Amino acid sequence: MKRYTLREKMNGIPEPPGKVWFWELEAAVIEAERCVECGTCVAVCPSNSIGVDPDTNLPELVKMCTGCSLCWDFCPRGGLRYEALWPPSTPTVTEDRISAMTTRVDSADPYWKITGGPPGDGLGAVLERFAVRSSKRTEGVQDGGAVTAILSGLLAAGEIDGALVSKPSSDPNQPWRGVPTIATTPSELAAAAGSFYNQTMALAEMDLSSYDLPPSPRIAVVGTPCEIQGIRAMQSRRWSTGNHRIDAVVLTIALLCTKSFDYEALMLRELVDRRGVDLDRVSKVDVTRGRMIVEYRDGEIAVDEPVKAFHGAALKGCDECADFLGRSADLSVGSVGSAEGWTTVLVRSERGRLAFQQARAQLDVRDLDDPDALIRLDGLDKRIAERSLQRKLDPDLPLFIDYEEHVRAYEGTDRRPAVTSR
Repeated sequence: MKRYTLREKMNGIPEPPGKVWFWELEAAVIEAERCVECGTCVAVCPSNSIGVDPDTNLPELVKMCTGCSLCWDFCPRGGLRYEALWPPSTPTVTEDRISAMTTRVDSADPYWKITGGPPGDGLGAVLERFAVRSSKRTEGVQDGGAVTAILSGLLAAGEIDGALVSKPSSDPNQPWRGVPTIATTPSELAAAAGSFYNQTMALAEMDLSSYDLPPSPRIAVVGTPCEIQGIRAMQSRRWSTGNHRIDAVVLTIALLCTKSFDYEALMLRELVDRRGVDLDRVSKVDVTRGRMIVEYRDGEIAVDEPVKAFHGAALKGCDECADFLGRSADLSVGSVGSAEGWTTVLVRSERGRLAFQQARAQLDVRDLDDPDALIRLDGLDKRIAERSLQRKLDPDLPLFIDYEEHVRAYEGTDRRPAVTSR
């Protein structure tokens, strides 16, 4: 696409050098169905010109675009080279407290590319790795309840003022839809426990003006790898980001993620319309060993099918992602690599280690069961991403990997190829 085609078509006037408008992002990412609904473009816009369309949950222009190019530069499906954010930089720790920081990318490091090579092989930068579960089980947690326990411990210790998480939508017409929120109390964290298999434009919620928070708040963020990529990029290159307080983020927790879904396509079309699922009776939705499991509150299994049967409901932009492990986060968490009922925790930074230590009294901790399971699924994710990019150049190339390989990777084990586990 010619760089300024859209603007020139609108007014016939060539653009000055350096201008990239929201319309370029709209054409190349949103209209091309490559958007992963992370909300980075909303959070990075210095003029608050980008919002969220309530009907589509996609970015939209809400007032004049200035052509600053930041929405394009920091979009994980636009101009952002997210692998340049690996490994994470060393955080600043003051008086044994988690503190906000400005990260610095070292251009001399041999960062991994989709074409392969170190240090993308293995688990990436990991200081410690554990299988973890909450000592006191919270109703509704997805695996071991580690994320809820860690955030609750940090909140009780006064290390954070709130956490960006997902909670159930209050719209009765959208059951089992996750929406972003800043949880500031233990009860709000407990209400956000569990999984929602849809993206939420989470970073758009970093406009904190509607929350009762201190003037200099400290916020933890729980999100998919693409959301953490956006945060890390914005922290690496600081400037005014309008109303969205990325400077307040003091801890990032990445959810191990192979794919996320469009809410209406998965929950309403695939589950309700095609399979007759009563969402009001559902107690849990899960993806385990390559299967989609939907369970009712009385224990009845409503759906138990290969997850490949739901591929049409997945976000197409997820196929391009090679960051299953959330390499730029402080903590990476998920179910893969741990036995059922436990959560895998990869501690990736000193800031992550401090946060984990603050909450350790509330956790049962043991050695990770199967770290090779993480490496296998990460390798598969990278091959899918590489082929997805190749197919953009040659659309006739077949997709040589399908979800059966996910099942084969975990055959005979209890390891779980997570999609989005909150």
